[in-house]
Amino acid sequence: MINVGEETVIEDQSPKTCFAVVFEDDGETGYFYGLDRSLGDPILDTLHIYNSDAVTDKNIPSKVQILWSQDGLKAALIINQYPHAVFDFEGKRGYCRSNFPPPNECWTKFSHEW
Repeated sequence: MINVGEETVIEDQSPKTCFAVVFEDDGETGYFYGLDRSLGDPILDTLHIYNSDAVTDKNIPSKVQILWSQDGLKAALIINQYPHAVFDFEGKRGYCRSNFPPPNECWTKFSHEW
């Protein structure tokens, strides 16, 4: 469980590949990062999840889950049983409901549109 607006980092490694994801709430915003642990600079892309001050029920603890596909190439961020973001490492795509920020053009040519 997390409290929105309190500094939190949740990291999860793919069960089968060098990919990983990190959910971070820095106290102001929540972001989901896609990483490739085989690279010197492992961050592939960043997905905006929320602005803490805009979350209406932030006074209620939230359940955060990171789910991986069986092949270890896709990861989903679920908060309170609601999907907020997905990384498809095989397809080099990241999806989030805010479609922000612009994608890392070194990794993908696609937007973050859900």
